[in-house]
Amino acid sequence: MDEQTQQRLETLLATGIGMVLTRLVAERFITDLVPEQRGLKDDVIRAVMRAATTATSAVLASAIIRQVAQRSR
Repeated sequence: MDEQTQQRLETLLATGIGMVLTRLVAERFITDLVPEQRGLKDDVIRAVMRAATTATSAVLASAIIRQVAQRSR
């Protein structure tokens, strides 16, 4: 598997994992309030959760693609 294919697969996988993680985390920690009713604390929680799910999905996708690439050699 060439480098460009690995990068594309990693991006697609990270996006999918990120969507699943965001949905799971959002349901547990974030309540959907009208923006005018949210406070700074709610905005910080959203930002931290979004950053954590993005980082986690990128790491997981990279690890999965690395394993797949090693097996195909």
